[in-house]
Amino acid sequence: MSQIETDLGFASDEDVPIPYMTRTRDWYLALGYGNPYRWAHYAEVPFTPLAKPLAEMTVALLTTASPYDPSKGEQGVGAPYNAEAKFYKVYSGDVTIDHDVRISHVAIDRKNTTMEDSNTWFPLPAMRAAAAARRIGRLAPRFHGIPTNRSQRHTIEVDCPEVLRRCKEDGVEAAVLVPNCPVCHQTLSLVSRYLESAGIPTILLACAKDIVEHCGVPRVMFSDFPLGNAAGKPNDPASQAATLELAFRTLETAPAARTTVQSPQRWSSSHAWKQDYSNVARVSAEELARLRSENDRAKEAAKALRANQLA
Repeated sequence: MSQIETDLGFASDEDVPIPYMTRTRDWYLALGYGNPYRWAHYAEVPFTPLAKPLAEMTVALLTTASPYDPSKGEQGVGAPYNAEAKFYKVYSGDVTIDHDVRISHVAIDRKNTTMEDSNTWFPLPAMRAAAAARRIGRLAPRFHGIPTNRSQRHTIEVDCPEVLRRCKEDGVEAAVLVPNCPVCHQTLSLVSRYLESAGIPTILLACAKDIVEHCGVPRVMFSDFPLGNAAGKPNDPASQAATLELAFRTLETAPAARTTVQSPQRWSSSHAWKQDYSNVARVSAEELARLRSENDRAKEAAKALRANQLA
């Protein structure tokens, strides 16, 4: 930066939200895959205003996290990408008890976060606390897990109707959605649109701003954090509480569709972490070849798992 930019306190031009759509496109092309993925994109966005105060509403939590199964390989702190831990059907869980749900099955930022605190991707305890404090009227009796599916058609035609059916069974009047990886952000963007079209207001907590805005969603509360931390910083209850509160305020006050509110929190004093995720400029040809081989094996494992679960 020039001296005058330094004197004026400007941030670096690189200190901006990560362009995940561009990064993932370039990454898969570098791995040798053709036919770049087309991300969901809509010009029109549904929007359902709150019909009453949030303190009187039944609110659901929606997640892309996967229930822990010790038979499915490594899924703990620092675990590598694990396709065997994926799930392909909507599932639900009782919000009155604790659940061990993890994110080893999706492509989060493994270099800059360690998956050590599930409150950063599954804010069920914080949602319980919000209900106890009457910040929300009540927590819906079940949370719902939605599979991360690259097929937009399957998400829209199979998973979205099932999520809506379960939400209606539970008397849901608003929903908080927390995605993790890039495709997770697209999946829950499609769910958000579907629920809003059915009259259920939503707020999406996001780390991949470009994906959700490209898809077109009613309300986004964006945290400029590494993927896997949409609900706040790990081991930082104050950050997590502030993130959820800002999400509630966005849900309450958004004036129209395509409202994005950015959290004022910063991940760290340096923006260097933003250069790591799926950045082909930082990976050698030899490493790309190794990653291509790993990815092919993971795709085959996921294909077999999907066929078995959907059989």
